[in-house]
Amino acid sequence: PSADYPTGFALNLTDGIFRCRFRHSFERAELVKPGDIMRLRIKLFATANLFRAGHRLRLDISSSNFPKFDVNPNTGAPAGLGRGRQVARNTVFLDGTRPSRLIVERLYANRAALSTAR
Repeated sequence: PSADYPTGFALNLTDGIFRCRFRHSFERAELVKPGDIMRLRIKLFATANLFRAGHRLRLDISSSNFPKFDVNPNTGAPAGLGRGRQVARNTVFLDGTRPSRLIVERLYANRAALSTAR
């Protein structure tokens, strides 16, 4: 929240996309079985942003981002050939035996650059 945005403001800085059927290889699709638990690493597209004191990060996880990316009908049909659609139910685990994390690499600008950015 700020004087300009008293209820806050969210800005999408970058995206990452990953089709689980290609988690082992892009040459050979392997569908996910309902109930399977797996570790996934999703790389985000490169971006840059200056975070000031009080700024926060928000991570959105979704099965879809249409129209930015093509629709995943979640049926297992080959891309572009699926007629029906199914709802995907995804779980992100946050417990001691199945931890999740977001790794944010940071680079520091020199103080002169920071003072001119204000």
